[in-house]
Amino acid sequence: MAADLLYSETERDLAAALSDLLGSAAAPAGVLARTEQPETYDAKLWRTVAAEIGIAGLLIPEPLGGAGASNRELAAAAEQFGAAVAPIPYLGSAVVATAALLAAARSAAAADADSAGQAPVAPWASGEGLSGPAAAARAAALRAQAQASASGSARTTPVSPAAGLLRQLADGSLTAVLAVTATAAPRGPFPAAVRVSGLGPAGSPVGGAGERTVKLRGMVRAVADALPAGALLVPAEGVPNGLFLVEATAPGVHRIPVVSLDMTRQLCDISFDDAEARQIVVGEAAAAAVDAGLAAGAAVLAAEQLGLAQRCLDLTVAYVRERRQFARPVGSFQALKHRLADLWTTITLARAASRYAAACLADDDPDAPVAIALAKSACCEAAVLAAEEMVQLHGGIGFTWEHPAHLYLKRAKAASVTFGTPGAHLAALATLVDLPAPGALPLVLAVLVV
Repeated sequence: MAADLLYSETERDLAAALSDLLGSAAAPAGVLARTEQPETYDAKLWRTVAAEIGIAGLLIPEPLGGAGASNRELAAAAEQFGAAVAPIPYLGSAVVATAALLAAARSAAAADADSAGQAPVAPWASGEGLSGPAAAARAAALRAQAQASASGSARTTPVSPAAGLLRQLADGSLTAVLAVTATAAPRGPFPAAVRVSGLGPAGSPVGGAGERTVKLRGMVRAVADALPAGALLVPAEGVPNGLFLVEATAPGVHRIPVVSLDMTRQLCDISFDDAEARQIVVGEAAAAAVDAGLAAGAAVLAAEQLGLAQRCLDLTVAYVRERRQFARPVGSFQALKHRLADLWTTITLARAASRYAAACLADDDPDAPVAIALAKSACCEAAVLAAEEMVQLHGGIGFTWEHPAHLYLKRAKAASVTFGTPGAHLAALATLVDLPAPGALPLVLAVLVV
């Protein structure tokens, strides 16, 4: 069945609501002024977007307090954030950290079910809101579990740490970030910048009463959206490797702001000096959780780049219609018409790729890795081109600090290397679809000719 690339009514309504909010709360002059302040993120805007509009819980299931939406809705929202160059940590918290925790919670539920000899049930599958056969099946499973517990044949399992964190993320009371360098790409090696240095004391604030924690040591450089985060999800090397929860203000944790190309998404270095951490998942489940977060981040960042590119095109078209030279609008010159038409074509093709990636993630389609690699490369190239054209076609005013053109160019450039460069994703795409490497192509052609 072909994926639906059109925007649903829900997506259009969400985009319209965000557009109205960002038009007033994230005006270009305000965003530009914030980049020159010590606190570059807009905490008030993030609270409004996260809690009141519900962006923080879009991907989180309803039993855990979220909206139970999909990556399609989140991608539609990301387009608006890109169009406004909004200085909020939605990408790190509502996308990457949330996707990683969802994957970790599913892995924990599957492991618990396997050890109990039962079918895997998601930790948020409480049965609320179910009807018909689904409700009957869930009720039967709960009765069987209760009977097994009464007979002593089943053990009581604690709630997954990931599920507990998701509840806090859903209402916007907590902001989290996956502590990996901004350039980390999906399907890459497990991050090993931090390692487990020892065991922590039992009953610590991170671990809770009776739970033993570990200590982490190391440094992760250039982490995006970590400055406003309250919780850090830290991949750490150990035996086995694991994903751990660290409080951002815990002793031994130091966040050092970095002067970034894009100050609307400022980077920081995070060092861990025997910082106490709580285990979330380990082994293959930890690697899968990290990869799930990076994959979701790449797909949603592609949608953000799409929104940025479209806004650059819209602003540029509006300007060349008004700017006059030789007693006529400069937009009437054929050379400019061709450049803008080529840009529109590039953006339209990138939109198809972005929508397909969001649809694949929403449907758990096995083609998702291919779609994400294609979308990230296409949308980043479109965004950089659109921002460069915006600067050039605005003439002298496009090079001034007061005009927002440089904000779009910086965001486009910085985002193009975040979660993998376009070249890296194209190389991954070639591997995923089994295309020969560029150096091997002449040899393949020679063999075919012979």
